[in-house]
Amino acid sequence: MKKVSYYLKKYWFAYLIAFVCMVAQITIDMLNPNVTVRIIDDVVGKGEISLLKYSLLMMLVFALGRVVFGYAKEYLFDVTSFKISVDIRKNLFRHIQKLSVNYFDKSNTGEIMSRVKDDVDRIQAAFGYVGMLIITVVIHMSMVIFCMVRISLKLSIIPLIAIPVCAVLAIVLERKLDKVYEDISEENAEMNTVAEENLAGVRTVKAFAREKFEIKKFMQHNKKYYDLNMRQSKLWIRYYPFFQMISKVLPISAIIIGGVMVINGEITLGKLGAFIEYCNNVVWPLEMLGWLSNELAAAFASRKKINKIYNETSMIHNPESPVVLPQVKGGISFEHVDFSIEGKQILKDVSFKVPAGNTLGIIGATGSGKSSLINLLLRLYDADSGAVCLDGVNVKELSLGQLRESISLVMQDVFLFSDTVSENVKLGKKSSLTDPEVATALKKAQAADFVFKLEDGADTVIGERGVGLSGGQKQRISMARAFAKDTPILVLDDSTSALDMETERMIQKTLKEITGITKLIIAHRISSVRHADEIIVLEEGRICERGTHEELLQKKGYYYKTYQAQYGEYMGDVPEYSVTAEVAAATE
Repeated sequence: MKKVSYYLKKYWFAYLIAFVCMVAQITIDMLNPNVTVRIIDDVVGKGEISLLKYSLLMMLVFALGRVVFGYAKEYLFDVTSFKISVDIRKNLFRHIQKLSVNYFDKSNTGEIMSRVKDDVDRIQAAFGYVGMLIITVVIHMSMVIFCMVRISLKLSIIPLIAIPVCAVLAIVLERKLDKVYEDISEENAEMNTVAEENLAGVRTVKAFAREKFEIKKFMQHNKKYYDLNMRQSKLWIRYYPFFQMISKVLPISAIIIGGVMVINGEITLGKLGAFIEYCNNVVWPLEMLGWLSNELAAAFASRKKINKIYNETSMIHNPESPVVLPQVKGGISFEHVDFSIEGKQILKDVSFKVPAGNTLGIIGATGSGKSSLINLLLRLYDADSGAVCLDGVNVKELSLGQLRESISLVMQDVFLFSDTVSENVKLGKKSSLTDPEVATALKKAQAADFVFKLEDGADTVIGERGVGLSGGQKQRISMARAFAKDTPILVLDDSTSALDMETERMIQKTLKEITGITKLIIAHRISSVRHADEIIVLEEGRICERGTHEELLQKKGYYYKTYQAQYGEYMGDVPEYSVTAEVAAATE
């Protein structure tokens, strides 16, 4: 997070005008008791009634001036602080977007949301009304003390003692609250995470009748959040009465001591009235010190939390002088690639080549490292050793923009935004795709039939994460999004798992008709990869088999066993190779 001085410099003019208005307002407050002196001593004491109308006029002018300058001050502080919060939130969100995937692997969504929303709000308050009140209190008290000393140094001794005492109490309170607010901020993030997960997975919760368990889990965090806030409240209650007591004692002391001084002729009754008015002016800043310490502690705690995110750095960086491919053809190669996450080996010595325009099928058991190949190709992670190359150039030497813009991806975990179907399909090329092109992509993905039956067709807004659509429908919209992007490389990561056999067959037919691009197809179904130019089989992060569909069947290894498991019912007791054509006909 940028330093406070950065924002003060950026918005210095607005703060300067606000400061001038603040000083003008406080000055009016300091001048107002002088009118009181004149009314008591001259109008009442000496009977100079002619001065009354001028005194009342001055009071009216002071009241109007206070309103105008007060409004301008608060308006400028509010507007400027909200502009700063927009800057902070924008820069924070931009920084989060630049972080690599490994940061999100270890961070909760609720925690990040708390930083972006709640913590930025507290910092905005420090730049706004809290900061304004702190400056007001300092200037106000300085001017009040000066005016009090001018009236009577003897009467001013009590407030001169009380103010430092209140300042010390405020500092002690702020330090004690700082740690509490850190804990509150952490627990707030935890509670948000639990709520976000529960709401996102509400169907799973209901399907497994876990409502009571989830309520109990949420209530545990809610209770802890309550306890922390009670700790904060107890600290506040412990110290705040001292501020109140001092603020009440001051005017009473001034009346008693000042009354004696009036009787002794040391000061006039008018000056005592002005002094008491100044005492009332110093009361509210003293009462505010505790609350301001409270708010300032919250802002400092939030700043620390946000700085923790800024201290996170991306593991994936754009090269300083990236290689720019004049045209991405789509040739892919993995050369002795090793990859691990947090010490766990995922891929071991993986090597293969996919010439531009060819299709590679990838199969293997769950956890064998299939999706990790795609993550490395997209540079969501970097390999520990070896090289991942695009058109003969290591992906680490290419700009992330050109690399990722050259690949269309259908992910295993389909994510759709809460927007129209059309906008979801246009995701890869929002500025250039036309409605007819969206319709064509939907047809290729076998999604046009159900999409155009929706209430508003492709302009129908779908729910968060595609709520309201079946798994197969979401997969087809995701495929339409990839087809619409129209890039040299198409990656399908188990993208037909939720489709029926007939729909899958139609999509396989569409894929065969799409030529001139490189295709990587990750699947569990043999039917999805059987027509690939080469198929590799991963087992525990290594390539254990490779070849065409027919070659892998002849090896009678993992691929053959998978084939038998999926299509054994078609074989019966007949030798498997005598019905290969029949099985193919049934699955094509």
